[in-house]
Amino acid sequence: MSKHEISLQVNGRPVEAVVEPNMSLLELLRTQAGASEVKLGCGEGVCGTCTVLLAGEPVNSCLVFAVQAEGHEVTTVRGLAGEGEELHPLQRSFLEHAGSQCGFCTPGMLLTAKWYLDGHPAAGREELRAALAGNLCRCTGYTKILDAVEAYRDLEVTHVD
Repeated sequence: MSKHEISLQVNGRPVEAVVEPNMSLLELLRTQAGASEVKLGCGEGVCGTCTVLLAGEPVNSCLVFAVQAEGHEVTTVRGLAGEGEELHPLQRSFLEHAGSQCGFCTPGMLLTAKWYLDGHPAAGREELRAALAGNLCRCTGYTKILDAVEAYRDLEVTHVD
């Protein structure tokens, strides 16, 4: 197989990589971009553990080829916090409301929730539940995750008004 040189941005940082055509974005992020926070769950696009934002849209990075990220911005959970911030307010909400236990699913939950609320700031609990349906958690039962997302939503709505 011939290798391809690609360029992309990971959390605002330029990344140049040489990849095989069948390399997943997940593998590229972990092995060449230093993004070890992106986790391999099922490897089949079912669990949402490896979710990242590719050009602003959530994707299962285990299902996307690295070459498809050419020229795009990839945001991982480390990229949520702004310059000089330790944590994004949604991450703080997860901490304050015990929205994670083992934490393995948390990056995918955070990125999906942030993406969804950016487009649906007044989403109700059932809408949030549906938006997060592609992210599986085997620990929490989702109640505290939804509590954390709702608390963040309410905080953001208060700041907008």
